[in-house]
Amino acid sequence: MKWGIFMHRLSIGEIEKLKSNLKEKGYKLTPQRRAILDTIIKSEGQHLTAEEIYELVKLDCPEIGLATVYRTVLLLDELAVICKLDLNDGCSRYELVHQDENHQHHHLICTSCGKVIEVQGDLLETLEKTIEDKYDFEIKNHSVKFYGLCSDCQSNKQIK
Repeated sequence: MKWGIFMHRLSIGEIEKLKSNLKEKGYKLTPQRRAILDTIIKSEGQHLTAEEIYELVKLDCPEIGLATVYRTVLLLDELAVICKLDLNDGCSRYELVHQDENHQHHHLICTSCGKVIEVQGDLLETLEKTIEDKYDFEIKNHSVKFYGLCSDCQSNKQIK
């Protein structure tokens, strides 16, 4: 499954694996953590900040505190369930990690409206192989961001 294309629901096996990962590190999958994770899953592709996650979780779980969301987001990032993104907007944003992905996907960022578009597929496999061979360097991950104008902003620019 590619990131951001389909709504991803955790399978029973993935939930069990998450519970196991949490337990190994001395944590439990509490109702609050599950609510936060469910919100991240439902919002896949939106690249939410911790504050935005909090606002959405609060709708279903009004007793939850912002500090709990921050702690849980950090924990889920540490466990590689989600990953932190820097889209150069001054905010840390998060997205779900899918186990079948080798690397983070690439992002197109509109410099006019701020829209973020996810590029599917790893476009850098050949380049990675060249770098690994030339520099004797094992690449584990990469992050690529392209900046420009989305189709809506291009259209608006032509209309003016």
